Amino acid sequence: MARRQTRSDDWGFPRWRSYGSERGATQVRMCDRHGCDRPGDRPAPKSPNSPERWYFCEEHAGEYNRNWDYFQGLSAEEAAERERNERRTSDGYAESSYNSWAGPGDGRLSRDELRALETLGLENDAGMDEAKAAWRRLAKANHPDVKPGDAAAAERFRQVQAAWDVLRSADERRQGQA
Repeated sequence: MARRQTRSDDWGFPRWRSYGSERGATQVRMCDRHGCDRPGDRPAPKSPNSPERWYFCEEHAGEYNRNWDYFQGLSAEEAAERERNERRTSDGYAESSYNSWAGPGDGRLSRDELRALETLGLENDAGMDEAKAAWRRLAKANHPDVKPGDAAAAERFRQVQAAWDVLRSADERRQGQA
């Protein structure tokens, strides 16, 4: 006849069970989606800036995230203001312009540099010598002294000059790092 064990495995050292394991049943929170019987182990906010959370299974969390609109109920100005404030306070999470995988190009040029090359009418892989030649050519063609009274040429000259400033400062920054 076998004796029933009356002692616990939790006494003494070493512990025979892992830390955090308990005798009782584990509480499992179910998915908050109506009709779902899977465990809800993925929290999702009920509303922006709210501590309250829904708990979904993987499938319903994906569905919730696809349909989530952080700017719901805000006007365009309010949404732009909120985005500007979020970007200002989350500088630690800003994407690096030189080590970026998500941006256009091969990651060696920033988005501003790519826009500057486009303004100068160059390809993404153009070097500084080509950029300088394009800048000189476009600046001479659109200079206010060459075309006095032409507002479109003056605006084009300002754009070309700004593009050259972006490319020159980025090149100087790279030369200083090397």
